[in-house]
Amino acid sequence: MKILGIVLIVVGLIALAFGGISWTQNKKVVDIGPIQAERQEHHTIPLPPIFGGIAVAAGVVLLVAGGRAKV
Repeated sequence: MKILGIVLIVVGLIALAFGGISWTQNKKVVDIGPIQAERQEHHTIPLPPIFGGIAVAAGVVLLVAGGRAKV
């Protein structure tokens, strides 16, 4: 429960700070002996701010519930 809570908080903060998650992937287009060509593909997963707020709140609830369950 605690790990899921931490993951939700991190993803929620990323959604609030950056508006989504983006990454770059390199793909080979041509590979003929010494001749190589690559291209970069940019991928983005847009995350609305409401999702970020809900994810942070759910993560905090999971952390609190996980802490009380052991007591």
